[in-house]
Amino acid sequence: MANVAKLKPRSGGGSSLGTPTDLSDDAVQAISGAINGLVADAFALYVKTKNYHWHLSGPNFRDYHLMLDEQGAQIFATIDPLAERVRKISGTTIRSIGQIHTLTRVADDDREFVPPVEMLRQLMNDNKAMAKSMRDAHDICDEHKDVATASLLENFIDETERRTWFLFEASRDPDQTGH
Repeated sequence: MANVAKLKPRSGGGSSLGTPTDLSDDAVQAISGAINGLVADAFALYVKTKNYHWHLSGPNFRDYHLMLDEQGAQIFATIDPLAERVRKISGTTIRSIGQIHTLTRVADDDREFVPPVEMLRQLMNDNKAMAKSMRDAHDICDEHKDVATASLLENFIDETERRTWFLFEASRDPDQTGH
C-alpha cells in the first residue's frame, strides 16, 4: 500500500467546522485572510455596480445599464467560489454585512446623483484595485503552494481586467479616441 500523507482536521476557529487539509495552520490563516478580503470586496463592488446600474441616466443609458448589469452578475458569480474555497482549506469566511464592511477596500458611494462617466471611472478604478488585490492573494497562494486557489484567482483576474478595459473604453473622452 502506498504511503499516504494523513490529513488532519482543523479546529475551524474553535468550532467543528475544520476541514481536513494538508496546508499548515499559517497557510490556512494567510490564504483565508486574503480570500476573505476579496469576498468582502466582491460583495461591495457588486452592490456599487448595481447601485450605478439602477441610477444611470443620460444618452448612453441603455448601453451602460446593460454593461453594468452584466458586470454585476459576473462579480456576484465570484463570491461563492471564493468563499467555498476558504472553507475547503479549513478556514471560515464572511458571516455578516458588518464583517464585509470591516474587510472591504471598496468605497461606498451614497450620493443621490453621480454623472455616468464618473460612475464608470470609479468602477474602473475599483476593478483595477480588485485585480491588484487578486494578484496579491495569488502571491500568498503561491507562497503556500495552494495551486487550486491560485488557479481560481487566475480566471477571476482575467475577468476583472476585462471589466476594467470595458469601463475604461466606455468612459474615454471621445476627443481622445481618434474618432
